Amino acid sequence: MPSFAQLGNDLYTGKRSFPIVAKRRRWFVIAATVIAISLLLLLVRELNPGIEFRGGSEFVVSGTSNAVEGPARSVLEQAGAQAPRVTIVGNDSVRVQTEELTSSETAAMRADLAAAYDVPVENVTSSFVGPSWGADVTRKAFQGLITFLVLVTLVMAAYFRTWTMAVAALVALLNDVIVTVGLYAGIGFEVTPASVIGFLTILGYSLYDTVVVFDKVRENTAGITDQTRVTYAEASNLAVNQTIVRSINTSIVGLLPVASILFVGAFLLGAGTLRDISLALFIGMLASTLSSIFIAAPLEVTLRQRSPAIAEHTAKVLALRAQAADAGGEPVSVTVGGRVAGVHLGSAALPHRKKKRR
Repeated sequence: MPSFAQLGNDLYTGKRSFPIVAKRRRWFVIAATVIAISLLLLLVRELNPGIEFRGGSEFVVSGTSNAVEGPARSVLEQAGAQAPRVTIVGNDSVRVQTEELTSSETAAMRADLAAAYDVPVENVTSSFVGPSWGADVTRKAFQGLITFLVLVTLVMAAYFRTWTMAVAALVALLNDVIVTVGLYAGIGFEVTPASVIGFLTILGYSLYDTVVVFDKVRENTAGITDQTRVTYAEASNLAVNQTIVRSINTSIVGLLPVASILFVGAFLLGAGTLRDISLALFIGMLASTLSSIFIAAPLEVTLRQRSPAIAEHTAKVLALRAQAADAGGEPVSVTVGGRVAGVHLGSAALPHRKKKRR
């Protein structure tokens, strides 16, 4: 069985190839299904806004030897608190969130919680967060998202000199955001400023993965219409195969520390900033890796094949290939990534490039 390094070398040279672009309809159906599930989770489960977005009073009982929810819920029930939330934080702390309380109600709640958990009143801290702060954060997050999308569209179109790559990158990016937010809602974690930061951070990660693939696509398809060996789709498929090992390695390197932070935040420290941001990053990084391979490049090929020049070239290559097959065509040597690989007509390979004489 070949090693992972050997597999990567075979994929890069074209000796082996996964028909990712050829099976793009399958990936589009899977992506649409995942997006539909994510949207359904958003509608059914809905996002669970933290106190920063809904406003209210928060109490943290620290240094208790009885870090369970029961005593706090009893106090809240006696006080008639509306829609309270009780969360265990770490091994010796309990966090209690209620609607906005007055100064006297806050003092009484602190005393009752201290008595319920048998700790000094000084061990119960209180704070108030107004909903206007959360609304301001949400508004600025949306402004940042819209600005980012506009700039990405302009930069991608200018850098790759084609609108198809810009559109494909945006579709992959939106896929990552919808899937991340939907799965986050399904898991039920609170949406805090930390998770919003995580949602915005994955935009850059998603774009990075897509640019790496598209840069190789551009390299492989330069002068594609000047030869009749391979189609645009085949050259693009080779680019995806050449970058797939790099994408997997990059994802593993990025996901391992994020998974460690998620484990520590969720199981050792309890609810908190680490858990919220790491969950958003974990889902988003995984989704962006998959979308750059199975959505961005295949969609770009679909859009590019609508171009008359590419469509005509593809038909020409396939017609010549059919003629060669009828005549018993022989394998040809095609330069791939600086090496020469023997491939049959129809395999993914790079077009020959004419070298200029000095």
